[in-house]
Amino acid sequence: MNLTGKKILLGITGSIAAYKSILLVRLLVKAGAEVKVIQTEASKQFVSPLVLSTLSKNAVLFDLAEGEAWANHVMLGRWADLMVMAPLSCNTLSKMATGACDNLLLAVYLSATCPVMICPAMDEDMWLHATTRRNLTVLTNDGITVIPVGHGELGSGLVGEGRMAEPEQILKAIGLKLSIQTKGLDGKIGMVTAGPTYEPIDPVRFIGNHSSGKMGVEIADALSLAGADVTLILGPSVERPKNGKVKVVNVTTANEMFDVVKALFPSIDIGVFAAAVADYRPENAFTSKWKKDGSTAPPTIKLVENPDILKFCGENKNDGQFLVGFALETENEDANALKKLKTKKADLLVLNSLQDEGAGFGTNTNKIAIFDKKGEKKTFPLMKKSEVAREIVNAIISELS
Repeated sequence: MNLTGKKILLGITGSIAAYKSILLVRLLVKAGAEVKVIQTEASKQFVSPLVLSTLSKNAVLFDLAEGEAWANHVMLGRWADLMVMAPLSCNTLSKMATGACDNLLLAVYLSATCPVMICPAMDEDMWLHATTRRNLTVLTNDGITVIPVGHGELGSGLVGEGRMAEPEQILKAIGLKLSIQTKGLDGKIGMVTAGPTYEPIDPVRFIGNHSSGKMGVEIADALSLAGADVTLILGPSVERPKNGKVKVVNVTTANEMFDVVKALFPSIDIGVFAAAVADYRPENAFTSKWKKDGSTAPPTIKLVENPDILKFCGENKNDGQFLVGFALETENEDANALKKLKTKKADLLVLNSLQDEGAGFGTNTNKIAIFDKKGEKKTFPLMKKSEVAREIVNAIISELS
């Protein structure tokens, strides 16, 4: 694994598993990363700062101030490409979930502008306690990546869940987290559609769906992070990209989205069609609110087809353009996905199923499979949508290269 040029901020808290952080530092440095270590006071009982500073080739940090010198936690939080808490004790987990800030490590965490990854370590009863589960949910919803604990012998002598992941596993997770930042799409022009479309019945009512737009917004961020110049065409949604470089065009209806896509399409290299576009719209919307007064029958609404945006792009793409479609299915998932891949002339097809718990509209997680142009399938576990976006962009980079 090559992490040359990557800046890793490693936080170590008071846990017997801190001995594993010694090997983790060694592995990170060997992979080419620049590592800075922040320890809590309690962690010094388990692992020597001298060992960590020797291996990382940087002084270990403890306090917000030392004598006349101030440890600039804001700059530390901006310096890193990734902040990793390994091990993360139950105590520090609780403080992170509540926003407590009583040491340098927590001050840096609250100032960090980079992604954050945590590697919990605690006894099984603590790991399974309702409070711990609640704190983990808070951090997951805040966008923190949680490296699952292992099963085995614990510090108490019991055997069960709660062991910190092994350093080699953590290194692999760090590599995956940072792999998208290789700038594999420098110079490429990307376009992403996201969110629902609303098709008006009258000035008040519409035909729509439950799409939040989260998945498409995360993909736009991931494409931009990989170096692409990205325009996000976003239906009605409160979601917004975190990356200020992403250009956003807001639309409401399928026809409005289609018009923007047609205008941009000739100049793009990569198109990702993650929007949940309404298949139909009312042929004639009422110009004023339809009122139910009891004297007339309910209105009959004639529906007409909306344009098929992905199909249009597939039929009109040139050899240098790469298209990614999405399929949300409830039955015969693989067969329907493969059919869509072929008929829409896409280069990749991302499948998610409403049968999978934690996937689908409105969630912060998703579970996908990706079909390539040959119909070969690669499946992924349930992950945060930000991580799913990185997998999709990594698949695009892989195909293009």
